[in-house]
Amino acid sequence: MPVDWNSVVIGPLHGVFAEPVTYRPFAGGSFAITGVFDNAYLKEVMFEDASSGVTEVSAVLGVQLSQFPALPVQNDQLSIPSVNSTYVVKQVRPDSRGAAKLLLNKVSSP
Repeated sequence: MPVDWNSVVIGPLHGVFAEPVTYRPFAGGSFAITGVFDNAYLKEVMFEDASSGVTEVSAVLGVQLSQFPALPVQNDQLSIPSVNSTYVVKQVRPDSRGAAKLLLNKVSSP
């Protein structure tokens, strides 16, 4: 019996750990979602020969894709009240379970 990841796993996790976010698609409009925000997500990039690499720290928002009327895309913007900041989506990394990581660039904070 397959697991309904969206309702059994992702939904309850977001119910506990997610915070409110205002999402503004590049195409226009805005709507409320929730997401799990991390201001210090570490991403390691290895060079081709794997002899050395670079570690990048950036903000990321974990989201439940069922909250979106259309899938998130690069250059969408979002505001996170808990850090009083606005971000632009630089990359969308969906998984195969109904969630995605939105890698973010900070646009502004008052």
